[in-house]
Amino acid sequence: MNLVLADAKRRSSLLLQQLSRAWSGFRPRMSQEALAVLTGVFLTAASNAAFFRAVHATDALHGADGLATAACLFVFVAALNTLLALLLFNRWSTKAVLALLLPTTAAAAYYMDRYGVYFDPDMVRNVLQTDLRESSELLSFGLVARVLVAGAIPTILACRVDLVRRRPLRAILVRTGSLALVLAVAAGAALLSFQSLSALMRNHHEIRHLIAPGNYLVSLGRVLAHDGAARNAPRQGLGAGAHVADADTGTDRRPRLLVLVVGETARARNWGLNGYARQTTPQLSRMDLVNFGDVSACGTATEVSLPCMFSPLARADYSKDKARNSESLLHVLEHAGIRTTWLDNQGGCKGVCTGLDFHSYAHARDPEFCDAEGCLDGILVKGLSERLASLDGDAVIVLHQLGNHGPAYYKRYPEAFRKFLPACESSELGDCTRDQVLNAYDNALLYTDDLLARAIRLLGERTDRDTALVYVSDHGESLGEGGLFLHGMPYAIAPDEQKKVPMTMWFSPGYAGSLGLNLSCLKDKAATGVGHDNYFHTVLGLMRVSAPEYLAGEDLLHGCLTGQGGARPAAAGTAGK
Repeated sequence: MNLVLADAKRRSSLLLQQLSRAWSGFRPRMSQEALAVLTGVFLTAASNAAFFRAVHATDALHGADGLATAACLFVFVAALNTLLALLLFNRWSTKAVLALLLPTTAAAAYYMDRYGVYFDPDMVRNVLQTDLRESSELLSFGLVARVLVAGAIPTILACRVDLVRRRPLRAILVRTGSLALVLAVAAGAALLSFQSLSALMRNHHEIRHLIAPGNYLVSLGRVLAHDGAARNAPRQGLGAGAHVADADTGTDRRPRLLVLVVGETARARNWGLNGYARQTTPQLSRMDLVNFGDVSACGTATEVSLPCMFSPLARADYSKDKARNSESLLHVLEHAGIRTTWLDNQGGCKGVCTGLDFHSYAHARDPEFCDAEGCLDGILVKGLSERLASLDGDAVIVLHQLGNHGPAYYKRYPEAFRKFLPACESSELGDCTRDQVLNAYDNALLYTDDLLARAIRLLGERTDRDTALVYVSDHGESLGEGGLFLHGMPYAIAPDEQKKVPMTMWFSPGYAGSLGLNLSCLKDKAATGVGHDNYFHTVLGLMRVSAPEYLAGEDLLHGCLTGQGGARPAAAGTAGK
């Protein structure tokens, strides 16, 4: 036995020595141009599966000419990737570019393949805004394996290449000729299947955001250029002359407190109050609420939806630059003399509360709700309770939830809310069945139900002021429908699971009475389609704020006020947007 083990050890040692000698002798000699071609072909084959699947789903590759179209498309994309490499490679940068480009593209391809991510400017902006806690939850064994196989190993092999050096003039001539040749190949591939490719890009232009690595590189350039220019633009004020319309009516009304709960990643389809097969809102279902069953979000990601909600701009008119360079709904309220506070358990207010009272629980040390990874949303109700005693006059408090932020849904609720089992307890959703993912997601909604119910009970106990609460989510979530997960798809092609969100309102009797609000009328209106476009104007209406930006036609209370509560807010225009 000892002789067998000794022989095996000797053979292993010899094999390792041979591999070591082979590796030390592995120094292939290659020109930068040849390496660029290999890089272009490798990137096209290894990191563009999501793109070719999307093309196939459009039926563009069906029929007698489908195979030829697919070949031309592959050559076209490979030529574009080769062109990119030729533009980036030089004597000093080649290996550094590969060391950055290959692993990054492998990671991008993983998220495109696994979750259906499109790397348009909005998605890249989301990535740049992601904090350490969110990004750590997106790490997985699958991602590490993909980056290792399609990124790190090819990079190591490329670093062993001995690049051919040419004299400057010859290097310029060869590079120029190579660029011209690659452009000719790309043009030729496009022309051979011009009819099919032009129709594809015209009818499905969003597919270009799946072509790696150009998708994230171009989007990153656009984000840096546009956001950089936007930061230097002057900030536009809102709410000139804003005031509370019934502040001086002579009535002795109590101060108003409006709590705005901004949900995260809650989708309407799984909201119990909307008739979902599971009761994910058991506590809210026993309360007298106004629930809106058909609500459209402004975007499919927080980076878009949150500024849009708090802006007077409709979704059709919204742009990141306009929102960034403008005050928000909260600033209009402040101009009207209403104290605003933002309590955050997410990634910040995205510029909505700039210069206003802001408190984050990202690094709170509350043993009841927090651990080393962050805090549960219950800490928001505790923060609300702590601030009630110090309020003076009308006030608006925003609670920004962590909500159902994925993919680690199981981390969004405490043990007591593990009702739907078995629940997925992994950030790698591919390791779980779809039912397990749904269970974890619905458990997180149960916790939101508890959060809202406790906040409503807390507000209902106030005898010193009239209170109300409005809950709406920023966007929805895909949970495996059509092979899609998470959110952030381009709005034009995003499924309703990412665009339709829950919205619920609660009013104390005193609040409804002070407004002269007919709740039956509002409940009837809640059965119609509404959206984030109504949010800005409805909140102003709830606080009776008169401002130039207010549009009565977009206020969900419009037509449901009896006039019993005094003057209605004046509006610059009453027509809808």
